[in-house]
Amino acid sequence: MHTYSISPQGLTFEILQQLSGKPHRLELSDEARRRIQHCRSYLDQKMDNHSEPVYGVTTGFGSLCNKSISHEELGQLQENLVMSHACSVGNEVAPEIVRFMLLLKAHALSLGFSGAQLITIQRILDFYNNDILPVVYDRGSLGASGDLAPLANLFLPLIGKGEVYFKGKKQPAADVLQQMGWEPVKLQSKEGLALLNGTQFMSAHGVVALLKINRLLKLSDTIGALSLEAFDGRVEPFDARLHDIRPHEGQIATAKALRRILQGSELTGRAKKHVQDPYSFRCMPQVHGAVKDCFDYVGRVILTEINAVTDNPIVFPDDDAVISGGNFHGQPLALAYDFMAIALTQLGNISERRTAQLILGLRGLPEYLIAESGLNSGFMIPQYAAAALVNQNKTYSHPSSVDSIVSSNGQEDHVSMGGNAATKLLKVVENVEYILAIELMNAAQGVEFRRPAKTSPTLEKLMAAFRQEVTFLKEDRIMYVDIQKARAFIQTMEV
Repeated sequence: MHTYSISPQGLTFEILQQLSGKPHRLELSDEARRRIQHCRSYLDQKMDNHSEPVYGVTTGFGSLCNKSISHEELGQLQENLVMSHACSVGNEVAPEIVRFMLLLKAHALSLGFSGAQLITIQRILDFYNNDILPVVYDRGSLGASGDLAPLANLFLPLIGKGEVYFKGKKQPAADVLQQMGWEPVKLQSKEGLALLNGTQFMSAHGVVALLKINRLLKLSDTIGALSLEAFDGRVEPFDARLHDIRPHEGQIATAKALRRILQGSELTGRAKKHVQDPYSFRCMPQVHGAVKDCFDYVGRVILTEINAVTDNPIVFPDDDAVISGGNFHGQPLALAYDFMAIALTQLGNISERRTAQLILGLRGLPEYLIAESGLNSGFMIPQYAAAALVNQNKTYSHPSSVDSIVSSNGQEDHVSMGGNAATKLLKVVENVEYILAIELMNAAQGVEFRRPAKTSPTLEKLMAAFRQEVTFLKEDRIMYVDIQKARAFIQTMEV
């Protein structure tokens, strides 16, 4: 098994992609261990010699910040925090996201500004390395003061409470700790806040979403190009000169990708009777490209966030300072995720429009892409399904970040709602996978009606691989099966 060493050098999307693929063990680098111990030792010493109140360390939380806590009760305060805040509800968070939540929290705490004990962080890694995944639910975060509710559920098992999945079964965390021979972690001053304040629920959703979106952006160009071939479209709109004089990076990149994908096609070289194509074909560089530019921006925001310290208060041992601030506020992520959801909705929207054009019976294609329409409905209803998904995505594109509801009796009077922005972004991603899968089915069917002419070598390779999974439709059959196969194909095909 591969090993990844957590260090201050930071996470990249390349590292995250590797961790998302093959199983890895996580370990702390020597520098991370030094930083963790240095910060914890400083905080212990400060608590022994400091009489002034320190928020969340010697006081209550939120609007209870004016309540002082005795030195003897500091550990109990932190344990009470984790128990009382474990209020996430809804559906269980997917295992892939839970793993990233554990990784991202361990990474943030290892930077040495949070005051966590070494044993606490090591136990988080023990959970990851032994595939012991806490049960977390997907609703309840306001995305300010961090992701309090879901992170509390995530870390209940550290103190022997809550539930985990282990060896395929949901079990009480206390039972699994006993099986592993581990004692519950005894939280020290400030540790509960270090675990619960932070944006790892939002960030983990964003990481998983962007890894999937990166794939969808490449697929959209390839599948769009195949639809263009099926529709007997023109390639002039992808001429580099057009895009050099409107030099948005995503637009230029998309036009270049389309030229590469279509290179060597017999179909594009044929004389055309029509002088223009509909926007859904002609404007792929402009629309797909704008989504790519959005993706690049959101990617920068996420990388900044996952390599940052986002709990509160922040401990600066070398400056002899413990500063209470607002680094847990999820506004940067909330705005970015809403932006990405809107952009991705447009990627699905333009895909569905290409599907719709292909079934209209235009340019020599049979209506609904079936030879004997009437007796057969052909590809009539897959377009309905795509349209329904596009409509749902438009609903999901209402920005969560425009709302804020006062919490903690007025102390936390502006929140980001980034948790909701994060979870609905993944729903948009799933819908776009289906929309592109439906377009691929239609595009492949349409190209078959252009035979014996061939498309480009790149697209012929795609056609051959796809036909191993979904065969040409000669007469009506159960279509949801084909849709599921097409989605599975685009989730695994080489891009």
